[in-house]
Amino acid sequence: MEIIHEVTAHLENKPGRLAKICSALAQEKVDIRAITVMEADGPSVLRLIASDLEGARKTLTSLGVEHSVGEVLAVQLENRTGSLARVLERLAEDHINIDYAYASTASVGNKALGIFHTNNTKRALQVLAEATPPGADKSAGRRPLHSR
Repeated sequence: MEIIHEVTAHLENKPGRLAKICSALAQEKVDIRAITVMEADGPSVLRLIASDLEGARKTLTSLGVEHSVGEVLAVQLENRTGSLARVLERLAEDHINIDYAYASTASVGNKALGIFHTNNTKRALQVLAEATPPGADKSAGRRPLHSR
């Protein structure tokens, strides 16, 4: 788990725009670790985690794509039922709000990558780092947070 940089850009919602960006990133050997595109009123919102932040920024700039960079929390999760819920419940218990999140799973290794933008990224990292190790269930006998 770590705090990483995320690139956010606003794209005109038309065929080929996303393909052009992804092709240009590939040409520059910039791997996309995670990506989300969401329709919005006006331009679509593109968010991505790149293997090479500066390479991604240069590529977007060369395409005339305005973008910004922010911090998010990247959490490696077990790709099994309940893993995401446990992370979210732990953050909720500490009153950390999730502004947005997205995740991807790997076809090998039984792992998933969760990306979280929170109201306090540094605290979220600390809370999750202090959490009970996998396999230990400190909530035994308690009702799940969502049923309280």
